[in-house]
Amino acid sequence: MSSANTPVRIGLAGALGRMGRAIAGALDGRPDVRLALAFDRPGTEGRALGALKLGTAADIARCDVAIDFSTAEASVLLAEIAAGEGAPALVVGSTGWTDAEDARLRAAALRVPIVRSGNFSLGVNVLAGLVEAAARRLDAIDWDIEIFEAHHRRKIDAPSGTALMLGDAAARGRGVALADVEVRARDGITGARPEGAIGFSVLRGGGIVGEHEVMFAAEDEILTLKHSARDRGLFARGAVVAALWVAGRPPGLYDMMDVLGFRS
Repeated sequence: MSSANTPVRIGLAGALGRMGRAIAGALDGRPDVRLALAFDRPGTEGRALGALKLGTAADIARCDVAIDFSTAEASVLLAEIAAGEGAPALVVGSTGWTDAEDARLRAAALRVPIVRSGNFSLGVNVLAGLVEAAARRLDAIDWDIEIFEAHHRRKIDAPSGTALMLGDAAARGRGVALADVEVRARDGITGARPEGAIGFSVLRGGGIVGEHEVMFAAEDEILTLKHSARDRGLFARGAVVAALWVAGRPPGLYDMMDVLGFRS
């Protein structure tokens, strides 16, 4: 736990990955946080991350908050370790969740506070609010919703967690469950678009950091809401903001809308 003079002790999972290194960079030099533990896959113990040697997930209880942008499977295991120890709080940016993994994370959140988000960008979370508001006002009879996302060739899940977050926002605006109206793929003779469908289109290629676009298409006009990520540093900085916010919170499953004060 931090005080005015004591920085929040951060544990960093997936420390050798692209996001892990970006988060380590975002922590560097800040007086309000301290990288107390970093770890990655088994067998990496002892490798250097700056001045720090990699440890293991078994040591996370000595941290105030652990940040994890690895995989949903690894995040669930980390959350269950934290729940068993009663610490630390977690910031989770992993995507590609199965229903079973989601249920296990929610169970862990009964014991420790967890911030999970498909995207830690301030801009994307404002975009989600705008999408929900637009979907509430633009009737499904006249307006089709299509969500386009593009990421680098190394991304393993699709649609992205951010695209699904935007889909959930659009579905909330229309008072429906995304699972009941989503269309994730089209191929062959698909027939006419179902009324009220929320479609997803995906591109993977090159080094694209992240592009997300929500189109509301009517017969005679189109409204497009878009966000472009230029550097992973913006996600890393958002994760640090979330870590500072969740330290000392009561158990529960939170997201960036809570962190940014958009939800009471």
